[in-house]
Amino acid sequence: EGDLFRARLDQIINMKHELVQLAGKIDWAWIDGEIAPLYSDKGRPGIETRFVIGLLLLKHIYALSDEGVCERWVHDPYFQHFTGEEFFQHEFPHERSDLSHWRKRLGDKLDLLLAESLRLAHASGALRTKDLARVTVDTTVQPKNITFPTDAKLLHAAIKGLNRLARRHGVRVRQSYLRIAKRAAMMAGRYAHAKQFNRLRRELRLLRTRLGRLIRDIRRKIKGQAESEAAFDGALARASQIRSQQQRQRGWKLYSFHAPEVECIGKGKARAPWEFGVKVSIVTTNARAPGGQFVLHAKALPGNPYDGHTLRGVIEDTQRLTGREIERVYVDKGYRGHDAPNPRRVFISGQKRGVFGVIKRELRRRSAIEPVIGHMKAEGHLDRCYLKGQAGDATNAVLTAAGYNFRRILAWLRMLLCLITAFLSAAFAAHAAIKPAS
Repeated sequence: EGDLFRARLDQIINMKHELVQLAGKIDWAWIDGEIAPLYSDKGRPGIETRFVIGLLLLKHIYALSDEGVCERWVHDPYFQHFTGEEFFQHEFPHERSDLSHWRKRLGDKLDLLLAESLRLAHASGALRTKDLARVTVDTTVQPKNITFPTDAKLLHAAIKGLNRLARRHGVRVRQSYLRIAKRAAMMAGRYAHAKQFNRLRRELRLLRTRLGRLIRDIRRKIKGQAESEAAFDGALARASQIRSQQQRQRGWKLYSFHAPEVECIGKGKARAPWEFGVKVSIVTTNARAPGGQFVLHAKALPGNPYDGHTLRGVIEDTQRLTGREIERVYVDKGYRGHDAPNPRRVFISGQKRGVFGVIKRELRRRSAIEPVIGHMKAEGHLDRCYLKGQAGDATNAVLTAAGYNFRRILAWLRMLLCLITAFLSAAFAAHAAIKPAS
């Protein structure tokens, strides 16, 4: 239906553009049907599924923030067409926070976007069925968006966090210690840099003392108030843990006041001996498919489990996602002592027994998963997770994998278009070169 006063997107954009082609190939109706049970028939109508899912995909394809993808949507007609708009819009029709609400609501259903990317790659010829049978599995660290945790920073963050919570709930503390704590944290950093460790310990002792006073003051003020005690319970527990823990103690430690789920993971890297975030398992095709290597499965592994103890679950989840039984799995030496259901089909880097011919060549390709992880970090959001909690870690890992696959599909569609254009140009040139008989 035409509109005299609005511009139709199909009259503005190039309908052969790879983003337009991708939008036409995605099964939006299937995605909508899978998400439908999460919503009720009553109440105000929700936002179109294609609009929000399209925005989430665009965000992770082009490595944009929530605010960035909403801002670009306003002036990019290809983004608007991808999300199902028919006419060009001059204002963003919804709120940015809708993306956060949808991510929380979808939860485990986000795996369907990864499954759709694999279906689309297979349908377009970028991924073959036989590529799903032999896979490579590895783990990496998805860092959280936190500062490097030093004792001074953690103590200062706990003092600020308790004061912020006290103001929010109307609890009047005897003294906030904000000015003293700020200067002590600053001087602690300077003394550590100058290797003046006695003075550093003095500042840390001052911060611990002030934090202890603040914890006891708040507990006295809220004693007997059930509602306030419930509101302060988690924050006071985290503050007490930060106050009591030591730098080199064994066992569990808290590395962030606002993100207690963060873990300290050492992967043996010279540039980053310790990383603070969550372990993520990545599964890719072993052979290079026509469209490149695709990510078949991605999952956050909270608790920093041993790699070998995660292999069984990862293989089962990958088979359920792809619908294809895995014949061979290639892993690094971190998976020794694994719990795979068929251990004879798992080959570890450096293994000699039973490794010959095709298996030897495929095992040599195990390291090809490393650049895939590098691309997911450099061109996606795997290098830093900005989403909240363990649910945010899991969501970011899956969406980053889906974004990587869709980038490979876009590159494949772009290459096909170039090949078709070159073939037609050569055919027309050959036809024009033929001279008619005189």
